[in-house]
Order: sequence, then structure tokens, then C-alpha cells
Amino acid sequence: MVIKNPLAKMFVWIILLIWSVAVLYPLVWTLLDALKNNEQFFLNAPWALPKYPLLWSNFSYVWSKYNFSTYFMNSIVVTVGSTLLGMILAAMTAYILARYDFKGNKILFTIYVSSMMIPFALALIPLFFLLNDLHLINTWLGLILVYAALNLPFGIFLLVGFYKSLPKEIEEAAIIDGTSHYGTFFRVMLPLSQPGLITVMITNMLNNWNEYFLGVVLTNEPTKYTLPIGLAVMQAEMQYRVEWGPLFAGLLITTLPTLIVYIIYQRQIASGITAGAVK
Repeated sequence: MVIKNPLAKMFVWIILLIWSVAVLYPLVWTLLDALKNNEQFFLNAPWALPKYPLLWSNFSYVWSKYNFSTYFMNSIVVTVGSTLLGMILAAMTAYILARYDFKGNKILFTIYVSSMMIPFALALIPLFFLLNDLHLINTWLGLILVYAALNLPFGIFLLVGFYKSLPKEIEEAAIIDGTSHYGTFFRVMLPLSQPGLITVMITNMLNNWNEYFLGVVLTNEPTKYTLPIGLAVMQAEMQYRVEWGPLFAGLLITTLPTLIVYIIYQRQIASGITAGAVK
């Protein structure tokens, strides 16, 4: 929609400017506080600008002293592994549900969608004992499987609508040319579903990177902690003397990767959700 009225256009720009300031201010404030020492927090207002010299060393201090290098690597492995696994499983399942008519198709889809309404906390205890019996507690594989399974219903829900929107003629032409059902999916349909896959990938990545509760329950070894758990452990280790600068630096290290990914792929996320909503 194109706004032609100058007053309406100015009003929209003002609203967008206010919204941008509201979104960016916490990030800028976190960065500025990450460059301070405790003296600046206690003697000056917490929202005051940092004094020279800026303490960029807070980032290296957190990275080494509080093992953020280990936590960061754990988050990378778990997030990438669970995101790729969940995306592949969601794409294959959604393709079958959307393009093949078989008995129980709608019931199966309803079960997948309905599972999004079930709080995962209800399955926490049996899930813990199951992973313990499989010797997957305190392992990357255990977290990867759990995170992928939790994100599977949303991925299926989004991709089913996307696959239904693709013309059947494309699939039929590939089969007439002698392509197998597997080849049709991996060589034709999967590349065409790129906008939907990117949306699923980014959504899963954000969820997996920021997940805290399951990580605490399924890991109890510091060498297997992810960044959200490491940030909580860091705050607990400070006890009665909180090092505010390093704490904000650790928070920024935890937040920055997801922010960068979202900025890069924000257009693909919006287009993927829109495409999946059209049948």
C-alpha cells in the first residue's frame, strides 16, 4: 500500500522512528554498559555514557575467565545440528502430507499441529529418563535430538501450506521425465521451497540458540553448557560482587549472533511466512 497523503506519510515515519529507537536503545545501552567498570556503575548513573578508556577488555575477560569460548562452541554445534536436522525432517514430512493423499493424512497433520499446544514441561520428566537410559544426558546429540523434535511441528505446519501452494505441473513434469519420487523431492521441490525452508531455519535457530530450560535439565557438566546456561552460571559465580561490565559483555555475546542472523534473513522470513499462508 502506497501512502500519498503527506501528513499520513509523516505520521508513519514518526511511528517507525519511535519504534526503531525503542528497539535499538536496549542494545545500545547494553553495549555502553559492557564498556564500563563497577566504579562507573556505582558513582555515575547506570545509563550514563562510559568514560575513557573504554573497557573492551571486558569481552576478552568473559571469553576466557568464564569459559564463554566453550559455551559459544557448544551453542554453535547444538544449534546448527538441531536446526539442520529439524529442517530436513520437517521438509520431508510436510512434503508427504501436502502432496500425497493417503488414509490418515489429515489426522496425522492434526496430531502434529496439536502438539504445538502441549507444554513441553509436561514431558520433561519422562524425556529425562528416556535420554538417561539412552546415555544421551550431557551430550550434544541428546540436545540436538530434543531441540529438533520440539521444532518439528511448527516446521511441518509452515511447510505444508507452502508445498500446497506449488503447482502440481512441476512435479508431474519431473516424473514424466523419469525422475523418481526421491529425486523429485530433493532435486525439484526442495529447491523451490527455499523461502519456506529459510523461515523454518531461522525460527528454529533463534529458538535453539536461546533455549535455557531444557539445557539446564539435560546437561549438568560445565563443558556441555550452552551460552544461556553459561550466562546464568556466570551471574551465580559472581555471588555478592557483581561485575556489571563483564556481565553486560556476556549478555551481548549471547545476543549478537541471533541479531545478526535475523538482520540478514529478515526479508526471507517475511516472504516465507507469506508464501506458506497461500494455498
